[in-house]
Amino acid sequence: MSSGETSARNGSRQPLVAVLSGAGISTDSGIPDYRGPNGLWRRDPEAEKLVTYEYYMSDPEIRRRSWQMRRNSPALRAQPNPAHRAVAELERSGVPVRVITQNVDGLHQLAGLPPRKVLELHGTARAVMCTRCTARSEMAEALGRVAAGEDDPPCRECGGILKSATVMFGERLDPDVLAQAMAIAQACQIFIAVGTSLQVQPAASLAGLAAEHGARLIIMNAEPTPYDDVADEVVREPIGTALPALLERLLP
Repeated sequence: MSSGETSARNGSRQPLVAVLSGAGISTDSGIPDYRGPNGLWRRDPEAEKLVTYEYYMSDPEIRRRSWQMRRNSPALRAQPNPAHRAVAELERSGVPVRVITQNVDGLHQLAGLPPRKVLELHGTARAVMCTRCTARSEMAEALGRVAAGEDDPPCRECGGILKSATVMFGERLDPDVLAQAMAIAQACQIFIAVGTSLQVQPAASLAGLAAEHGARLIIMNAEPTPYDDVADEVVREPIGTALPALLERLLP
């Protein structure tokens, strides 16, 4: 057991635990991953166009297909699984926890984590935004318009093109969110990368940044990652059972 884990148990200064979560943490909730052996991008490379900014903005047919994809997406119907709930339970126990997620499903918040403690690197699929005036509204409202017959609903404020409030291929990450994520990686004592291939930058570099600043690096993923060699612990067990067991060791 590390010194950070010991301090969490004996009631003295508790370690800051950072959790970087990827698609693998949500597969038990019925949301398929994208880059795994059976991932969406491998099964249907054309699907990438539906979430690529250039194609989306220039082609009304791509937008119509994108709205139908959102209507049928399991992400908005999914519920948190034991892995999400274990992270929320650790936070409720009093251990300082920050989640940096590559997911857009909002399941960490649904599991009970305060939204201010979740950094969504790639945005959220639960909201839409106007590409012209940046007005935001609920995804459910936009999907209701699609269901009522609007194939490509425009912004109610200015008539601009609406898109999911996610970071599409070809868009930059929010620099403020990324800066906060980097600060957390540098400050934490324990950094757990769970369900992520650690291949997509700049998110993947957070694992290395945490290790460079002295954090205990734990990687939990079904497939090897580029950062396994610098990790203190690598876990290949199913996330739904392995993450709750790991986090139980950190409970005060």
